[in-house]
Amino acid sequence: MAFWWVNHKQTRDHEVRGGYLWSPYRNTNGAFNQTYENMKLVRPGDIIFSYAHGRIGAVGRVIEAASPSPKPIEFGDVGSYWSNEGWLVEVDFVPARRPLSPKQAIESIGPMLPERHSPLQKNGNGNQGCYLAAISDALGHVLMAMLDTPGVRESDVPATYVVEREPNATVLDDIRQVQDDTSVPETQRLQLAKARIGQGFFRKQVILLEGACRVTGVTDTHLLIASHIKPWREASNSERLSGHNGILLSPHVDALFDEQWITFEDDGQMRVHRALARDVLDRWAIDPNKQVERFRPEQAHYLARHRELFAQKARIS
Repeated sequence: MAFWWVNHKQTRDHEVRGGYLWSPYRNTNGAFNQTYENMKLVRPGDIIFSYAHGRIGAVGRVIEAASPSPKPIEFGDVGSYWSNEGWLVEVDFVPARRPLSPKQAIESIGPMLPERHSPLQKNGNGNQGCYLAAISDALGHVLMAMLDTPGVRESDVPATYVVEREPNATVLDDIRQVQDDTSVPETQRLQLAKARIGQGFFRKQVILLEGACRVTGVTDTHLLIASHIKPWREASNSERLSGHNGILLSPHVDALFDEQWITFEDDGQMRVHRALARDVLDRWAIDPNKQVERFRPEQAHYLARHRELFAQKARIS
């Protein structure tokens, strides 16, 4: 296990809430940047200290090592000068119980900062030229104690109950087609393959937008599935990666939604297929008259297609 310090003032809210780090491969002028290269060195179980606006306010554990990824669309105009291709590292962040201003503690932590590629200047201010910095174990343990963040101790074991779909023959065929399509940039091919099973960049965006199961209200994202609203085989590559084409659902609700046994109006009103046995809804404690939170305007055309498929299923039944 290693300790890392990320300076992400511009993108902190997106990355901490979304559960990831993202950096371009190189500087804007194409020059080598060791603190971007560090993204390739992090490993699952490593600890990340989140520094922004003069304080360390969150601590995270790396869930998955870096993979090529397009720049997150939620960055918007932030980092518009960055390349659209880069590294994505998945991280589970938790708020620090006692957020720390490193500048106020510079006398005690200063001697432990790295001599090269330090995340802080000697005066305690952040080093804007540094994104992800490696720090010593000694400094890492000191910061953990200062921040009082027991939920990310090195003795913690990442949750083993993450919900993942078991790929069937159709899914595996879709993934193979993506991987064989050399007209698509490598970063997109990898993230498209992950998106096909509701993982990677797509899942992070859906979690950032949704946050909980629409029907059950469960907020533990380890237990939820990021499902495409407009089916994968009908969607363009951009739609396949768009968080707006996603909905976060508990596994049993996703099973109904994915097969068009239920759908939603734009205002959140649930519609249930007439052929679905009400015994199923009763046993799964799903109210057929439930109205969930209104969907975003960007989700509307995806939902319209889902309702069309729902209607087609109703006509066939």
